[in-house]
Amino acid sequence: MKNAANDIDLTAQRGILAHDSALEGFMRYLKSERQASENTTEAYFQDIAHFLLAVPHIASEEGCRWAEVTQQDARHFVATLSVQGDKATSVNRKLSSLRSFYRYMLQEEILTVDPFHLIRGLKKPKLLPVVMTVEEVKKLLEIPERHWSTQPERKNSYGRHDDAEFLGTRDHAILEIIYSGGLRISEAIGLDMQDIHFKEHLFLVRGKGKKERFCMMGRPAQEALARYLACREKAGLGEATAPGAIFVNTQGKRLTTRTVQRAFETYVAEAGLPAEVTPHKLRHSFATHLLAAGADLKTVQEMLGHANLATTQIYTHLDIAQLVEVYSKAHPDINA
Repeated sequence: MKNAANDIDLTAQRGILAHDSALEGFMRYLKSERQASENTTEAYFQDIAHFLLAVPHIASEEGCRWAEVTQQDARHFVATLSVQGDKATSVNRKLSSLRSFYRYMLQEEILTVDPFHLIRGLKKPKLLPVVMTVEEVKKLLEIPERHWSTQPERKNSYGRHDDAEFLGTRDHAILEIIYSGGLRISEAIGLDMQDIHFKEHLFLVRGKGKKERFCMMGRPAQEALARYLACREKAGLGEATAPGAIFVNTQGKRLTTRTVQRAFETYVAEAGLPAEVTPHKLRHSFATHLLAAGADLKTVQEMLGHANLATTQIYTHLDIAQLVEVYSKAHPDINA
């Protein structure tokens, strides 16, 4: 059988492992005690077969002499995978499989030393988040009301009303609020009327771990929200100042995350933006645009609700990366 990722034939190694009592016991342990699926146990088997290819000296007709594997063998295996171009996630998965196998053998007293105990996995490369330009954000924010203005009026349990105006202003307000405060979708749909402080241009957000923070509400967000609340009242779905959920559906119930995501996909397509643009990209864009405008990192951290400053620092790298890209386009000879 070949390893699809590296096109390596592991037939011989799999044949040897088929007669290894320690591995047979490990497979039974995975299925019975860990309740692992067939695909998971097969992945473990394949990873261990790949390791056996790197340490052929431990193989015998009766199975494998696992106690002969040294820490140097373990390091060499990880290094070889890395050099041949395996991704960090693939290398770390194989390493995890072998660690689990050796822990099992220690528990069963098959051996007394684990050569993988101190072997560190590879660091995963930090992927910079995709962000939108200011122009792209503006283009997207114009879509909801334009989209719904072209849709036919619908009838719901409350009788006929201007659904198009209600839905258009609602979704416009949601996007403005997400971008204005750098919110997650769950935070936006979780907002209640009592969380909004119009005079102070602030709103209270409950983030992960129920941690609370105040976010700024810019003028566009404030105007969009006020227009939506007026339409909501007109539609008979709650007075503009009534306590409770701000963003509701046509039955007056709080919106779900999936509803916002589906609508967002429609707006992204109509705006001609890449499909990978998601509501969370508005949050990324908010942070990057703030830093580009001169905001300090600590302030952005607090507004995003990040517990660790290091989490926010990725946006500084992103801003620098964008500057380099723009500079390279403006000065193509710089890379010549």
